[in-house]
Amino acid sequence: MGNGHGLQMLKTLVIESCKVTDLGLESLGKGCPNLKTLCLSKCAFLSDNGLVSFVRGAGSLESLQLDECHRITQLGFFGLLLNCGVLLKALSVSNCFGINDMPIGVTLPESAHSSIRSLTIRNCPFFGDVNLALLATLCSKLQFLDLSGLVGISDDGMTPLIESSDAGLVKVKLGGCVNVTDKAILALTKMHGGTLELLNLEGCGKITDASLAAIADDCLQLNDLDVSRCAVSDFGVSALGRSKQLVSIRILSLSGCTLVSDKCLPALAKLGLNLVGLNLKNCHGISSNVVDMLSERLWNCDIFS
Repeated sequence: MGNGHGLQMLKTLVIESCKVTDLGLESLGKGCPNLKTLCLSKCAFLSDNGLVSFVRGAGSLESLQLDECHRITQLGFFGLLLNCGVLLKALSVSNCFGINDMPIGVTLPESAHSSIRSLTIRNCPFFGDVNLALLATLCSKLQFLDLSGLVGISDDGMTPLIESSDAGLVKVKLGGCVNVTDKAILALTKMHGGTLELLNLEGCGKITDASLAAIADDCLQLNDLDVSRCAVSDFGVSALGRSKQLVSIRILSLSGCTLVSDKCLPALAKLGLNLVGLNLKNCHGISSNVVDMLSERLWNCDIFS
């Protein structure tokens, strides 16, 4: 395909469960000059060399997605970032088990900067704080960040990445990042509260009312907040209800928040004036009577309980 010169106008390519090799991928990079989007899924023969060679040749690439490509390692991941063209704005890596979190012993040049605006790294079990710290030196233009399911990351990696972004984070997803605490969220709200529109903290069990209080104080544009299965209580929900900033919040999920009770009814009623979606599933401290009252008051809001 790459050597035949018949795909000069190809813009999008999806390769799934194929025996594509490094040589084949390198040929695609050189032979498809207008390729803008590439999705590689379950390519068991693809390694670091092929990936880096591809991005060096694919000067028009704007979006790259890797899923279940287990031979891609830490060196291939950062080699990709150091060698990609300036047009690459979106990178998604998911379920890649070969990316570890060891110090690579290489000092990145000061001129090394990535143009990536959207970065997704999901369910890569060995991706941790060392890699996040390296990303902080490379990715200063991030606006969309999805690190869902990264159980190996903590505040130590998150904080420098948050502080390095000078474009203003708009959407942040940290669902299942069980070692992220209030410290990282306080840094996030302080640095990016003016731009943040979506924040997903589902299953982050170390997130408490302190994060909700910071969100209430600093997040001016937030319209989608998910704190399902977090350690938040009536106090945190009440802080949201008292905030004059959160007039734009449209979707709120408190699913599985066992510390939330009927006492938060006034706060939820106030928030509900702007809500179109409220998730109270498995909030066992909230009675059916309160749910009924909210349903009557918030006729414009879909309530899930």
